[in-house]
Amino acid sequence: MRRHHKDDDLSLEQMREALTADFWDERYRGSDRVWSGRPNQRLVEQVADLAPGTALDVACGEGGDAIWLASNGWRVTAVDVSEVALERTAQHAEEAGVDDRLRIGLYDALEDPRPGGRRRYDLVTVSFLHVPVADFKRVYTSIAKAVAPGGRLLVVAHHPEDVETGVRSSHGPGLLFEPERVVSTLGADATDSPWQVEVADTPVREQVMGEGTVSVRDTVVRLRRTR
Repeated sequence: MRRHHKDDDLSLEQMREALTADFWDERYRGSDRVWSGRPNQRLVEQVADLAPGTALDVACGEGGDAIWLASNGWRVTAVDVSEVALERTAQHAEEAGVDDRLRIGLYDALEDPRPGGRRRYDLVTVSFLHVPVADFKRVYTSIAKAVAPGGRLLVVAHHPEDVETGVRSSHGPGLLFEPERVVSTLGADATDSPWQVEVADTPVREQVMGEGTVSVRDTVVRLRRTR
């Protein structure tokens, strides 16, 4: 049975507020560690067959993915809207002995035109960055510009099926998305597209949540820029 969540009907203004530095700084300050510190399972699966190069981790949080990438030979730029999160990323990178292969930078998805400045990367990864539908094209098009020719864009997100089954809240209409939204937004389904679709999948995994272990579905998209 589907559970009703009080935040299912957040307004556009409220959804945008949940992407701000103030929101995330407060959340990170409320706990010594918000995330597990382990790398995202989908990142590990999708990057394992790639030769290390330069990587940009967008919305890096406390650095679990970025540190895993650096530990596996990538030279990583990790960006986030929260200075608190970035301080933790830098600290964790030093503790892991990979601070020489990782640098940090501020990035506000709703305000900055492009993460990582004007540089282009062999891998751009963005996990669970859920922005309002009204902002989706602008944000993800800007992120995609950071991918170098021959490089990959990896997008991982919560699938909307999780809302339908009651596993998680929607946090606002249209905030969770399917692979098709990424593919169509970037024009990767067009015959003359500069993108090759390598993965557009919706795999299921087991996740420990408040009520125990549940099955959740992810959106996973990996694109290769051909030119």
